[in-house]
Amino acid sequence: MDKSCPECGDKIIGRADKKFCSDGCRNSYNNKFNKDSKNLVRTINNRLRRNYRILNALNPQEKTKTTKQKLSTAGFDFNYFTSIYTTKAGTVYYFVYDQGYLPLEGDFYALVKRKTD
Repeated sequence: MDKSCPECGDKIIGRADKKFCSDGCRNSYNNKFNKDSKNLVRTINNRLRRNYRILNALNPQEKTKTTKQKLSTAGFDFNYFTSIYTTKAGTVYYFVYDQGYLPLEGDFYALVKRKTD
C-alpha cells in the first residue's frame, strides 16, 4: 500500500509508520496545523510575555516600587495579566505568572514576585 505525503502528495518511502516525505513537509504541515486562529492566542501570549519581561526587569529584587509612567513607557499593557490575588484585607494584586503588581495611591505601583515552593 503506497502512502502519500499529506503536505505535498509525494510518495512516502521508508518506515511503515512514516507520515511525511521530508522534514520540510512535516514542518510546513505542522506550522499550518498549529497556526492560531486569527492570531488571537499568539497576540495575547506576546502581550503577556512583554508584560512579564517588563515586570521582571523593573523588579530584580522580588519587591520594589515604580510609577505608572515607567510601566507605560516600557510598553506595559494593564489589560493583560494571568491571575488576580485578593488578600484577606481586600488588597488586589494582579499577576503575570509569578510577577505581580499592586496599584497604590497616586500613580505608583508596588511590584512583587510570588514565592514558589
